[in-house]
Amino acid sequence: MFIGGRSYAARFVLLVFAALAPLAVHAQSARPAQEGISEARLERVSELVDRHIQAGDISGAVTLVARNGRVVHLQAQGLADLEKKTPMRKDSMFRIASMSKPVAAVAILILMEEGKLRLADPLSRFMPGFRNVQVAVSQPPAPPQMLPAPRTPPPPAQEFLVPAEREVTILDVLTHTSGIMSGPASNAAGAKLLRNVRRTGLKWTDELHTVPLEFQPGSRWAYSAVAGFDLLARLVERISGQDFNTFTHERIFGPLGMRDTVFWPSAEQRQRLVGNYAKSSSGLVARSDPDRLSSEVYFSGAGGLMSTAENYARFASMLANGGELNGVRILSPRTVELMRAAWIPDTLPGRPAGEGYGLGVRVITDPVKRITTLSKGSFGWSGVFGTHFFVDPSQKLVGVLMVQTPIPRLRGDFEDAVMQAVVE
Repeated sequence: MFIGGRSYAARFVLLVFAALAPLAVHAQSARPAQEGISEARLERVSELVDRHIQAGDISGAVTLVARNGRVVHLQAQGLADLEKKTPMRKDSMFRIASMSKPVAAVAILILMEEGKLRLADPLSRFMPGFRNVQVAVSQPPAPPQMLPAPRTPPPPAQEFLVPAEREVTILDVLTHTSGIMSGPASNAAGAKLLRNVRRTGLKWTDELHTVPLEFQPGSRWAYSAVAGFDLLARLVERISGQDFNTFTHERIFGPLGMRDTVFWPSAEQRQRLVGNYAKSSSGLVARSDPDRLSSEVYFSGAGGLMSTAENYARFASMLANGGELNGVRILSPRTVELMRAAWIPDTLPGRPAGEGYGLGVRVITDPVKRITTLSKGSFGWSGVFGTHFFVDPSQKLVGVLMVQTPIPRLRGDFEDAVMQAVVE
């Protein structure tokens, strides 16, 4: 599903920003040894990608490693388009899907720093409909009163609605503990809503308060793939008075020189857009372009951004450097600390051992329990089409993996290949 912007007005906005944005700050580069990284060991990143290309897992990839804000590895491998045999480029464009969520989280934190919202605020402060939401609860059917027990299996549990024990907060949404469209019951009701409400901009979220929550707020962690962070984008719009696309370009992408991070690509950027593929028993199969499946489009906080490895690394390096990059400050160091803190522990149902959750990012709380080479406190996120990034604050290290086929094992292998190259 594409979530972006197609109208002439939206495309005009992007062109205006491209013209008016300050000159892009070129990414600084350095030899690996200058930043305490073994160049010979770093070759294992390229070898890893090549193995997956040869195995038919991916068409190609762009990988990037940066330390102390300087790029020590940027490599393009394989093909961007299998049919046309187009080589992958270092500036190839990728659909980053849910790697858009940390961007939305930063947008919310910018408003928090300005005193326009608090994380503890209930959604109802800005969206009154969320004042009296309900929760879908499964109720097993009454046991049969007859003996012996019937041989037919019992009927499935029935669902009924109960009031939420407390209001949903902005923090709940940021940490995926809100229950908003994050499971079978709420997703089914949300899908019904979408069939009945015309999706115009982010305004479809104005009706989300009518969809029951999957569980009591804060009681467990469950991923809200679209609805939760689209609500946050709508919140940004209501508070700032700007559409989400304009806000992110003015407050994040423009200042960081991220000219190749957009919801809708220009004609030139589309030429660099990598093909989207699914792995099958017969090899890689091209997917229909997810940004061409719907005539109804909008700028989403949950997904839809397109970017390059180098562009997204600027965003990640800003976070690794405490909210500032090359003299441009987006957030304060304390706010970045809050973003990467483990607000949700690994003991809450829904989280894996050794991995908590922060504000729009996963957080490694115990590398041994998580069985990862990443340091404690490392954070990041992934996209459904295979993109992945991590930030290791203790090492001032950033890793960005850009592919367009989801291979879960590749993400962990990429982290291992990067971390083993750090020698100082």
